[in-house]
Amino acid sequence: MIKVDQNTCIGCGTCVALCPNTFKLSDEGKSTVISQDDITCAKNAAASCPTQSISVE
Repeated sequence: MIKVDQNTCIGCGTCVALCPNTFKLSDEGKSTVISQDDITCAKNAAASCPTQSISVE
């Protein structure tokens, strides 16, 4: 399961740039998960997240 910690996400958009089919920025400017289909891409986004707000289990 792909999750984004809304408390630590700063909305930098790196995950959206890397995985536009998995993440989007919400109206609050935070990343949200829109698909659980691409675990590999989500792991890359998690590794690139500056605040380590993405978890992939």
